[in-house]
Amino acid sequence: QVQLVESGGGSVQPGGSLRLSCTFSGIPLQYYTIGWFRQAPGKEREGVSCISSADGSTYYADSVKGRFTISRDNVQNTVYLQMDSLKPEDTAVYYCNKVSNLWPWGQGTQVTVSS
Repeated sequence: QVQLVESGGGSVQPGGSLRLSCTFSGIPLQYYTIGWFRQAPGKEREGVSCISSADGSTYYADSVKGRFTISRDNVQNTVYLQMDSLKPEDTAVYYCNKVSNLWPWGQGTQVTVSS
């Protein structure tokens, strides 16, 4: 059974940085395209970024392009999201999952950007 554990969230001021980690157990991560998602209070969950299993190519939502960087370590079974130049509108609970035929969601990690 797949388990997802997100970590690395916290509270930062605008302009700050955080690095999120998502560690998978129960599956060989290398075969899956993985995405980061986020859900702000009162809003639907949205896709933020994803990284391909095939060639490591990446995708970013326009709202985070140029500020966030996704990466993966298939040996450690972990996907990362480096978040720089954070803005208050980045405040949300962040989740990871594969991009289709979703696994059960993890608990997420809270990111709060506020002065």
